[in-house]
Amino acid sequence: MREDFLLLNPGPVPVSRDVRQATSEPMVSHRSAEFEAIYERAQTALDTVFTEATLDGESTANDGTTLIFNGTATMAMEAAVANLVGGLSGRDDGGRVVPLVNGKFGRRFKRIADRYASVDPVEATWGESLDLDEVAETVDDDTDVVTMVHNETSTGLRNPVERVGEIASDHDAAFVVDGVTSIGGDEFRIDDWHVDVAVTDAQKCLAAPPGTSAMYATERAQERFDGDAAPFYEDLDWHLRKAESHQTPFTSAVPLFRGLAVAAENIVDEGMADRIERHRRQSEAFREAFTAMGLELFGERNDATDYSNTLTAVALPAHTREDPDAFFDAVEERGVSISGGQAHLGGDIFRVSNMGNLSSEQIIRGVRTVGEAFEETGEDVDKQAGVAAAREALR
Repeated sequence: MREDFLLLNPGPVPVSRDVRQATSEPMVSHRSAEFEAIYERAQTALDTVFTEATLDGESTANDGTTLIFNGTATMAMEAAVANLVGGLSGRDDGGRVVPLVNGKFGRRFKRIADRYASVDPVEATWGESLDLDEVAETVDDDTDVVTMVHNETSTGLRNPVERVGEIASDHDAAFVVDGVTSIGGDEFRIDDWHVDVAVTDAQKCLAAPPGTSAMYATERAQERFDGDAAPFYEDLDWHLRKAESHQTPFTSAVPLFRGLAVAAENIVDEGMADRIERHRRQSEAFREAFTAMGLELFGERNDATDYSNTLTAVALPAHTREDPDAFFDAVEERGVSISGGQAHLGGDIFRVSNMGNLSSEQIIRGVRTVGEAFEETGEDVDKQAGVAAAREALR
């Protein structure tokens, strides 16, 4: 692979040299004081990432705990649901979950909940906003858990967590939010949005190697956890007890925890407000660039739902949809990786990420590469207008 190969796919994202170096340090025991120091560093930095993800630098939560898992965010999503439905309902049927679905990862939450509870989903076509009136009609006093994806990576839309959080709070339902591709790159207000459990992943905005994930659990959520109702490996009561001594219940992936600690500390050093502003500026550059080229963004905005600030989804033009592989091959031949659509959106859209620590020049390179790939495959786009629009947005 060429040295300047650029990952613009929505994870894994590029990792910095100091993160890579941290993962290659000599091995230590996962039950040693050395590892406990690593866990504590990662946990302390992630506390800041979770609770100070605002443009004003104010803390949005102060009574919760960050947990780190030996597994990607799907594990953390399952752990949240499994531990809450048992603890909240006390019923043999596992309680009632209302999953909100308007993309692949909302659907994943629904599939997880199906294994543990009675499920009453609110669904919308992928790329469209959720009907908040329908959400309000579906969530009631018998609802134990509401699940939602903040930043739906499959469609490039940012969902209205704040408004759904109000609905969940009105009915005392636990609110579990997938912030996998927003936390560490966009604003996230735990208390203001009535979030009980927030989940994120190492390989996205945190810019760490894949393999670990993290959860922020408020005190209210912790009081409702029932570890005995969850899979053995995902007993959150156990994880909370071990976290008090900066440990995990089982063997920890020491190199990955080291990389995560450095990556999270790098975010703190940059400053959450500056990092959020940079991600928003870069996502605007992608949107302005691709529309200036003559392309159409995917997904529909309204007063509740907006475009993502960490990922941009773009509809493939009709000519390119006839042979989308030619376009994606042309991008990769230029040393850049982007992603196509998932599931039924395969061959209809492409997606580019600005998650992590990308520079302005890397954003512009991505725009130029997409324009060149379209030109090579016979699509009529205005590459120069796209590059100029990106530069203007990044200025």
